[in-house]
Amino acid sequence: MLQLISRPPATAMEPVTDILHGVPVVDPYRWLEEQASPRTRQWIDEQTKYARLYLDRIPNRAQIQARVRQFLAVETYDSLQKANGRYFFRKRLPNQEQPCICMREGPHGHDQLLLDPSALGQGDHVAAKPLRVSTDGRYLLYEIKKGGERSGTFAILEIDRRRTLPDILPRGFLRGFAFAPDCRSFYYSYEALNAKPGATKSISCHTLGTDFSQDEQIFRVPGGSQVRLGLISDIERFGILVYSFGAGTRITFYLQNFNTPFEPERILSDVDYSFAPVLANGRLFAATDRDAPNMRIVEINRGNDGLMEWTNLVPEAPGRIQQWLVLSDRLLASYFIDGEIQIRSFSLEGKPLDQIDITGDETVRWKGVSAEKDEIFLESESFSHPPHIFCYSPKSGERTAWQPAADCLKSPCFEHERVFFRTADGTSIPIFLVGKPEALAERYRPTIMTSYGGYGMSMSPQFSVLASVLMERGCLFALPNIRGGAEFGAEWHEAARRRRRQTAYDDFLAAAEWLIETGRTAPGRLAIFGGSNSGLLVGAVMTQRPELFRAVICMVPLLDMLRYHLFDGAYVWRDEFGTSEDPEDFAVLLRYSPYHHVQDGIKYPATLIVSGDADQNCNPLHARKMTARLQSANSSNHPILLHYSAFRGHSPVLPLSERIEALTDRVAFLCEELGLSQQEECS
Repeated sequence: MLQLISRPPATAMEPVTDILHGVPVVDPYRWLEEQASPRTRQWIDEQTKYARLYLDRIPNRAQIQARVRQFLAVETYDSLQKANGRYFFRKRLPNQEQPCICMREGPHGHDQLLLDPSALGQGDHVAAKPLRVSTDGRYLLYEIKKGGERSGTFAILEIDRRRTLPDILPRGFLRGFAFAPDCRSFYYSYEALNAKPGATKSISCHTLGTDFSQDEQIFRVPGGSQVRLGLISDIERFGILVYSFGAGTRITFYLQNFNTPFEPERILSDVDYSFAPVLANGRLFAATDRDAPNMRIVEINRGNDGLMEWTNLVPEAPGRIQQWLVLSDRLLASYFIDGEIQIRSFSLEGKPLDQIDITGDETVRWKGVSAEKDEIFLESESFSHPPHIFCYSPKSGERTAWQPAADCLKSPCFEHERVFFRTADGTSIPIFLVGKPEALAERYRPTIMTSYGGYGMSMSPQFSVLASVLMERGCLFALPNIRGGAEFGAEWHEAARRRRRQTAYDDFLAAAEWLIETGRTAPGRLAIFGGSNSGLLVGAVMTQRPELFRAVICMVPLLDMLRYHLFDGAYVWRDEFGTSEDPEDFAVLLRYSPYHHVQDGIKYPATLIVSGDADQNCNPLHARKMTARLQSANSSNHPILLHYSAFRGHSPVLPLSERIEALTDRVAFLCEELGLSQQEECS
């Protein structure tokens, strides 16, 4: 194994003690929360140099980089949508740094360039993405991001003239948007980047070609940062969603016709259940967990008595509804049931029709529906095949490939199996095992594992370049369906939500122990990785059971769970985690918060923590403070490294060359720590 040639840079301890519910909590690196301070910037520079001393010396790094490039430097398509017979999408050519916004006239037309972000003259970190097309296909709303920021700049492209209109919303957050039926104006809910915390939220109407100062503010609500406004529409009406984030999330919903005096009809008032409305075909549909934890689809009308009547169209099923769509003549609902994706079709009156054919190892999700509602755009992937888009006609049942599949693998040499293990509380947990036949059959294989365990997100077969490169080198890949997701419905999520969060970590640890006890791997050959909520997952388990793991990659994580809600917009996650402001939540958070669980003198596994300045979801202070704490506490010879970029955030918009470099670093790090040397040929 590669030896460290120096100790990590020294980080000054300046303890700050908070008294939370009578309990003193010490934070030794509070000063690293100040991202722009000269001290923090110098510390980041020193950490970057230290990490590069290790990562650049890893043997076979050039070979790993060449293979990573083969996976990533391919033609890609995304963000497909259709209006008035025109198809709009993003396309990136092989070796192009950022994708361009393009258009086709009809499904078989040639790809026409609409916008190349490199022409904006702001560097390779600027990306553009199409968001909404007017119903007449004349105007395109698009977003410009710099790096991985959550905020963006929003502009309108006049498609035929290939020009961006002067009607530009500067950097901020566009919470809702709807073109008016005449396509000459639009409605929007927008929050400026540096808006005051107590600013009133509003919906405004803007006429193209006029100054924003002339916009009519048609709806406003107080509440400051505790309130957000959403906006939905069809060709006749628009709906306003008011989200209030207090002790829990509450929703109020209004409905308004276009081109009539503004007198919105209140449909719902301050409800505490999930409510996701869709306006279509002159009707109001909604998916809700009211009286249906796994979600149902309803139609809502006002009855003769003036009260709202809910008509059940798609009843609750054993699996939770993952996605749903309203087409011209049917409803589609996607479920995750018994380890597989199912997409079921219903008439607009709720009569079951048919299902979309999906293979057992395929994950299919839709990326949009045409304005004409005559076709939907689906994305398919599996453990061995990268994502590709196809168009699906519900009436004919035909799939039409939108792009040629990027055949990154030399041959389909990976196999997978789904087995079950039991946790300490007796729960049976499924786990996917993926790899070459010998990796599935032999004992004590180098193994990588990840999961998610939160927000009701189900983990199904998906393609990972990181996992694929490692599996090519003989690694076993493990993906347990731990609680906190929704693989077995809403109860699976509730079992690990908020004050029961430790259940997700116990399930993941049980999966690691099962892999070791069954002889599939050993503690010295097991690595884990995860990002965002999954970054919190791997941070929690590696601090609770460091002896189980050889290496950890922790990407864009939350790690200080006592202060996470104080930064950016993270307070909206209190339903999922709770906050330290609540005494019962505090007691639970303190028991598992990774930053507070690090102990001096413990032998921690090799750890690569990934973050960057532009992350407005999981503030990079978590990564900075955790790196300093681990480096100070660690008694092993394994490296604790920070992989940091000024442009990295939660949005995956880094230019291709930087994505290749970053993924090369992660794969090389795991190859070195797990002893995976050469790429093996598939047989």
